[in-house]
This record gives sequence, C-alpha cells and structure tokens, in this order.
Amino acid sequence: MSLAFFAVVFGLVLLVWSADRFVEGSAVTARYFGMPPLLIGMVVVGFGTSAPEMVVSAISAWQGNPGIALGNAYGSNITNIALILGLTAVISPIAVHSRVLRKELPILTVVTGLAAWQVWDGVITRFDALLLLVVFAALMVWTIRQGMQTKADTLAVEVEQELAAQTMSLRRAVFWLVAGLLVLIVSSRLLVWGAVQIAQGFGVSDLLIGLTVVAIGTSLPELASSIIAARKGEHDIALGNIIGSNMFNTLAVVGIAGTIQPMGVGPEVFGRDVMVMTALTLSLFVVGYGVRGPGRINRFEGAFLLACYLGYNFYLVRTFF
Repeated sequence: MSLAFFAVVFGLVLLVWSADRFVEGSAVTARYFGMPPLLIGMVVVGFGTSAPEMVVSAISAWQGNPGIALGNAYGSNITNIALILGLTAVISPIAVHSRVLRKELPILTVVTGLAAWQVWDGVITRFDALLLLVVFAALMVWTIRQGMQTKADTLAVEVEQELAAQTMSLRRAVFWLVAGLLVLIVSSRLLVWGAVQIAQGFGVSDLLIGLTVVAIGTSLPELASSIIAARKGEHDIALGNIIGSNMFNTLAVVGIAGTIQPMGVGPEVFGRDVMVMTALTLSLFVVGYGVRGPGRINRFEGAFLLACYLGYNFYLVRTFF
C-alpha cells in the first residue's frame, strides 16, 4: 500500500510539472507560428491545462476503470469551479470583462446539460461519446473563428502581455512541448496505477478516488495558473482557464474515454455528482455573465464556492465510509 501512496504522490508531482511545461511550450510555439493571442488564450492555455484529465481518463478507460475516468472528468469540473475559482476569488475578486468569455459561459451551461442528459440513462455508449466529440469539434471551429475575427478583447491583451514576458526560443519551446507531453503520459499511468491500488486496498470504489484524489491532482495546473493570473490582475485569463478546461473535460475527456470503452454510470453519478456540477455551472453563469455590466465574483461568493466544495467532499466521504 505504501508503494501505491508513493506512486500517487510522485505521479501528481510529475503531472503538475509536465503539464506546466507542456502548456508553456505549446503557448510559446503557437506564438512563434503567428497564432493570435486571443486564440492562444482560448485554445492552447484553456484546453492545454486539461491535458492531465484527458490522459488520465483515457488510460483509466483503456485499463477498465471507468469510475476513475468519469470521476476525474466530472470531479475536475466541480474542483475547477468550487475550489479553484472560489479560492482565486477569495484571494482577488474576479471581474469578467472579456466579451468572448461572456459568450462561452452560456455554451458551457448547455454543454453541462448535455452531459446530464447522457448519464441519466446509466450508460455512456460509443454513440454518446462520439456525439460529445462532434460537439467538441464544432465548438473548436467556432472558437478558432472567434479568435481570428475578434481583435480588441481584454483576454487577448492579457495573453499578449504574458507572452511578451517569455524569452524562450522556438527550439526550447518545442522541446518542452514534446518532453512535457511524454512525462505527462508516464506520470498519468503512475497515478492511475496508484489510485486503483489504493481504492482496492481500502475497499472503496474507483469513482470515489477519481472524484477526489485524481480530480484534485489533475486540476492543480488550473489552480496554479488561475491564482497567478488573478494576483496579476489578469482576471479573464483566470476565468478563461476554468471555462476552457470544463468544456474540454465534459466533451473531449469523456468523449475520448467513452470511445475507448463504453462506460456504465451508477445512479449516484447523475443524482449527486452531475447535479452538483450543473448547479455550480449555473451559479458561475449567473455571477460571471453580468446582466447590467461586467460580471464579478467577489470574495463572499468565492467563500461560498469553497464552502460548497468542502461540503460536497464531506458528503462523499460519509457516503462511501
């Protein structure tokens, strides 16, 4: 059992390190090839931070552990909103100025509703998974068009400022892109192995491990980047990380895992986890969209999100033990 704990801890450390190198290398490489800053912020950074969830869930599905795959995807979404945005807003209230992000918030809400509809019947078939991937591809096309057409946007300005501070050469950026991806795969395999061993050792389901330990671990890149961005006053980057990551998790991560291996879904996933994810997404839409002006997540709302996260995890532990 001690070896499994070591595998999880060491795997998480490597996962966070490799994900950071992968995202940084990808963003700088994209800049060298002339990709607009807004597109880098929306696609490369937002979706790149979800690379750990994608690799972990794909490996879990391949090895026949659907609980970890689903728990990782939906648990990461809950962690992103309740823990990461909550903690970020407590440190520095988040103001939403980007017009693009205000367009993406309703889309994220609809995508979450699609996820709830798919798990309602207790199974994610390959058709369901392929549908998720088709929707994801369509959203990617829309996102790229937005990034190419929209010139003046606060998200683009913030990303451009971040990229301007980077002095990395193209060769080094490509090296970290490839090396980060390779280490990401190795660390994900290590993490999944350790998580499965711990679940079997304590006699709990792999779903619990996926919703808690694995979800928190794979969300650490979003946590670090969002807090750093908020402390710099780059609020749109902080929120953009979460929106992009959650859409990627819901569509691409679950879609890829379900394509590899159709997954049975217990009733508790819909009645508990997906409902919590949906409620948090709706709350993010309400406070972040802003009806009469720029949306804002203040410290009180951030503290409320943190309380929701603690309450959810306390309920999870009580349910399984």
